[in-house]
Amino acid sequence: MDNSLSVAIRGKSIRFDENGLACLNDIWRAAGLRKNQTPADWMRLTSAQKLQIAVLEKTTGKSRGWTKTEYRSVSYAAGGIGTYADIRLALAYAEYLNPKLALEVREVFLRYKAADATLADEILQEASEQDNEWAAKRALSRAIRNGYTDTLRDHGVTNGKDFGRCTNATYKTLFGCTAKQLKEQKGVGGNLRDHMTKLELSAIMTSEALSSERIEDERCEGAQECKSATEKSAGFIRRAIEDDRKDRRSKML
Repeated sequence: MDNSLSVAIRGKSIRFDENGLACLNDIWRAAGLRKNQTPADWMRLTSAQKLQIAVLEKTTGKSRGWTKTEYRSVSYAAGGIGTYADIRLALAYAEYLNPKLALEVREVFLRYKAADATLADEILQEASEQDNEWAAKRALSRAIRNGYTDTLRDHGVTNGKDFGRCTNATYKTLFGCTAKQLKEQKGVGGNLRDHMTKLELSAIMTSEALSSERIEDERCEGAQECKSATEKSAGFIRRAIEDDRKDRRSKML
């Protein structure tokens, strides 16, 4: 579960899990911890159960026989963390707590679902310096990465395996290992770039940006040519890093 995804309502953080389900307990806190109106209290109501079934039918296309996974795609309780639910259920819960709160929740959720960049900026204004730095690195990294994969796609790289080969061309040239091997070295799961140093991430971003330019300029076509162009650009970045380090070491002797 990735609880780093959140929006703010009435000064309270509303968390989302990796599938976009909202934490009802956070909405309850934003409403002022109303007694006998906890998410568990609400979920026991017939009206809430009927709504849950309606959302299940809508999302699965089935009228019965839902699997455990399908139920969890709509709502679930995580011990010690809270109850997470589909945004439609979360809006209904907010309405149950307070109509005015529901309007605030609806506006923020709509902006969240629409990927409104100004909402992210508002959240980051209240975030720590570390969180702002992390968000800035990830946003820039994602933009460059998307540009690189778009370039690969435009030049004939069409399947996941070939995208992986081109991606690993950068990792192997810069770090001497594949993305999978680098994850193992760092002992991390999930998104590898979230666990990289500033220098590592900067090297990858610069390499991918230059690789995109080289692929365009050299009119590469197909996975092999794009992979070779990527290796060449990444090689220049690795040599620049090594030359800088060598120069600094020589001055220390």
